[in-house]
Amino acid sequence: MRQNIHYVTAQEALSVIKSGDRVFVHGSACTPQHMLKELAKQKDRLREVELVFISVQGEIEVEKPEYEASFKINCLFVSDTVRDAVHEGRADFTPVFLSDIPDLFRKGLLPIDVAIVQVSPPDAHGYCSLGLSVDIARSAVSSARLVIAQVNQNMPRTHGDGLIHTKRFTHMVWHDDALPHVDYGARVGETERKIGRHIAGMIEDGSTLQMGIGTIPDAVMKSLYNHKNLGVHTEMFSDGIVDLFERDVINNSCKKIHPYKTVTGFAIGTTRLYNYVNDNPAFAFLDIDYVNDPAVIKRNPKVVAINSAIEVDITGQVCADSIGITQYSGIGGQLDFMRGAALSEGGKPIIAITSRTNKGVPRIVPMLQPGAGVVTTRGHVHYVVTEYGVAYLHGKNFHQRARALIEIAHPDDRAFLSEKCFERFKKF
Repeated sequence: MRQNIHYVTAQEALSVIKSGDRVFVHGSACTPQHMLKELAKQKDRLREVELVFISVQGEIEVEKPEYEASFKINCLFVSDTVRDAVHEGRADFTPVFLSDIPDLFRKGLLPIDVAIVQVSPPDAHGYCSLGLSVDIARSAVSSARLVIAQVNQNMPRTHGDGLIHTKRFTHMVWHDDALPHVDYGARVGETERKIGRHIAGMIEDGSTLQMGIGTIPDAVMKSLYNHKNLGVHTEMFSDGIVDLFERDVINNSCKKIHPYKTVTGFAIGTTRLYNYVNDNPAFAFLDIDYVNDPAVIKRNPKVVAINSAIEVDITGQVCADSIGITQYSGIGGQLDFMRGAALSEGGKPIIAITSRTNKGVPRIVPMLQPGAGVVTTRGHVHYVVTEYGVAYLHGKNFHQRARALIEIAHPDDRAFLSEKCFERFKKF
């Protein structure tokens, strides 16, 4: 319900942006679509405005070639929406740990002139919420000179670090947009279900879970209905968590820090998820430099970190952000949680992949493609899981690692991998 607050048009709010400014754009399910469409209309008066963001959802008008002189995109994580622009050289990519981005803003290494965020309506005390994406948005709002808020009745009000008083906003624009929906559970196939069952068998009662993005984490969730007293401390989550909450499988009762609360940086999914987290005190949406800090992660017992990859070589190097020299996503928080889980008492850091892509390309390979980035080093990897089983690599030498990975590779790839193993290590 609107209060006695002065709202302005998007064009008036965006008039504070000047040529040469660096502008933070809220991401994930909070991508301010209305504001970005209106910003595109100001291209004739603006030049060299740098737009900084992580993953964004929906069509981003300003990434099109005709806006290149007005807006420069600097991605801190490459999402579907801007991937072509990055590949074609119309947008840049900055490799950085997600947990390090707040310091880039706060210490002036990437100073923010204007932040554009999408928030829930103000409560009786004048506080809006950053909703489904607190992650790096909290630090952007805190450090920006000016802050523009799109107020959206559809944005859930979440608890944690995302509460912003209306006095912090330079301008507020009231505009209701439908939130983006992503249903990972609908994409889960039999291969993912097999991986989910393998991982579920590795998870003990009382464990604290971190789930990466995609279908495999949802498949794991669907295999945990008989578990007890699980907790969650994660960079993000999606709909798969809701059923486990309602069954009291997840209750966070065994966590040492933030007991009885699910800790996250952001969430994206369907209306069911958005309704579930709305004003729900069992969820704490916190600043990502805290959520993803390995020193914080390790304080919970039995942390199980579940992350995916594009390819893994036979020594255990994990490429999760690129296909050769082609940038596909970003560093994100994978290594933070892999290390945090490894340091947790009874923790298990897991890389979960299908043995081949949907196009039949092997994911376990003799060596990474030329130019591919190593997101998680061979020294950090403990478990790799495919639909064919679990390979444990920690403490094993190169040849032992190769043999363990070959055993869980696609059967049609094993002979070739064995040949390459012999060429490299002089052993079968």
